[in-house]
Amino acid sequence: MSVITRPAPTSSEPEVEGLRPRRWPTVLGVAVLLAGIGVVAYFSRTGPVADRVRNPEVTGTPRPVEPLFGFDHWITVHQIGTVLMMITLVIAFVIGWRRHPRHPVLLMTLAVTILAWMDPIANWAPYAVYNPDLRHWPESWGLVSMSPTVEPFIVIGYATFYMLPYFPAVWILRKIQARRPVDSFAWRHPLLSMAALMLAIGFVFDAFLEIFLVRTQLYIYSQVIPFGSFAVGETHQFPLIWESTLVLTVMIPAGILLYRDDTGKTQAEKLAQKVRFLRHRPATGAFLVMFLIVNFAYFFLYIGGYATIRATGTATSVACPWPFPEAKTYDPQGFYEEAGQEGPFSEGIWSNVLTAHPETDPPPADGGRCS
Repeated sequence: MSVITRPAPTSSEPEVEGLRPRRWPTVLGVAVLLAGIGVVAYFSRTGPVADRVRNPEVTGTPRPVEPLFGFDHWITVHQIGTVLMMITLVIAFVIGWRRHPRHPVLLMTLAVTILAWMDPIANWAPYAVYNPDLRHWPESWGLVSMSPTVEPFIVIGYATFYMLPYFPAVWILRKIQARRPVDSFAWRHPLLSMAALMLAIGFVFDAFLEIFLVRTQLYIYSQVIPFGSFAVGETHQFPLIWESTLVLTVMIPAGILLYRDDTGKTQAEKLAQKVRFLRHRPATGAFLVMFLIVNFAYFFLYIGGYATIRATGTATSVACPWPFPEAKTYDPQGFYEEAGQEGPFSEGIWSNVLTAHPETDPPPADGGRCS
């Protein structure tokens, strides 16, 4: 009599200790979605409210700069798009988990979504000023107050931003490998090939996306380094070389960690196997590796790169005119005031931490280019 044995479950099999995988992901996904809606409904607000941000001399939201195509409802479009995107993402995640529990792409989706907790710092470092019309957290809340103006809910969509370049990059690499001999560069150095593809795709993707978002006044870069930046001095200026390169410090590691080699394992799973207590928990190990590496890259490379720019005082070009007059002009180093922008001004949080304060000249007699 033969005995049929079942192989040990792998990271792609639908077994989770103590839980029935066909039910709990759906319940959890619905709970997360409802909890998120409840949190946003209870805490969210629009417009500057805290004295740190609000300009008491201005009522309403007059805009001194016309948005892209003269369309005044871009913020509504962005916010509706975010809601639809997150509903779609949660549904796709639940369906994906039911069919492929603990799949590496799903684990990475969680890892990069959690990065949103550092977004206030990531707004402070590159002078990223969000439109106060966005639904946002109360401006006076702890870490949230790091943002130059407001910290919006829209950043919950991190996963769609940082992971999107991975899919065309891995598709192109597989196509190249299928046409090349096994001793070619694409086969001998797949991770370098993957990184090169993501560098090109990610740079172009970020540049087009962010320039569009800045032009539609979702946010601005209030100060940029003149060299290598787009539309220098305009309200929609964009640190092209700097931003579209620094985001790759997160995109590329995320993509490489998801790459499967000829063993069928992702790089994250292989790294996790090197840690003894994680060898019998491959999915947990892979997630921890993903979480730690993308958090390290985001904080020390992306935010650290911009913190270096702040510390050197080289981001001297201000976005003129200031497009959000209902909020105080964010001017931690005095460059706006020097250029003739009307006050009142706000230094923001951490204005004396990693922020150079060069000697600035008084506004010119003709009012300056920001007047």
